[in-house]
Amino acid sequence: PRLELHNNTGALIASNDNWQFTIIGGVITGDQRAEIRQSGHAPTDPRESAIIADLPPGNYTAIVRGVNNTTGVGLVEVYDLSGASSTILGNISTRSFVQTGDNVMIGGFIVEGTQPKRVILRAIGPELGQFGVPVPLVDPTLELHNRTGALIASNDNWQHTIIGGIITSDQRGEIRNSGHAPRDGRESAIIAELPAGNYTAIVRGVNNTTGVGLVEVY
Repeated sequence: PRLELHNNTGALIASNDNWQFTIIGGVITGDQRAEIRQSGHAPTDPRESAIIADLPPGNYTAIVRGVNNTTGVGLVEVYDLSGASSTILGNISTRSFVQTGDNVMIGGFIVEGTQPKRVILRAIGPELGQFGVPVPLVDPTLELHNRTGALIASNDNWQHTIIGGIITSDQRGEIRNSGHAPRDGRESAIIAELPAGNYTAIVRGVNNTTGVGLVEVY
């Protein structure tokens, strides 16, 4: 895999192919090999990529490609290394082509701290067409799993709450009031109060349909 980092204008501000060889340019001004090792998040294979960046507030996009247009299952991750209480990683989203079976879209996230964190997860598909995304996923479903892999919440069409697991009441009003209600009724959303731990959001297409989807956590 090759990794690119873009800012909110779409400009390329950093890139890497093989984390043990730093590509100087943009926000990267010095060799990062030692810093990546010391971060505790160094990739386990030298062909994998990593970038450490000191970023001001704003929207950023990480793009993963296969070298020489190769294809396969990949993982893109973001870790907050600052530890500063004045900064927050506010939203994580991933866009990819959602297939079937083992090739559904998977988004992992970690809740840290001593208090539960209230989050909203979204699975977006139809509205991507408005932004020129080809072949959007027509009807996405969303599942939330805990660290053991157990299903703890699910949704298909955010205006119809599925009661079960950690969802105990209708969420429609709460989703609207969150400011993150999906624009299309076929899209999915879950609000959850989550204790510290590892979680996984899985996006599938209803009736095994395929297409480009977006999974988000706020």
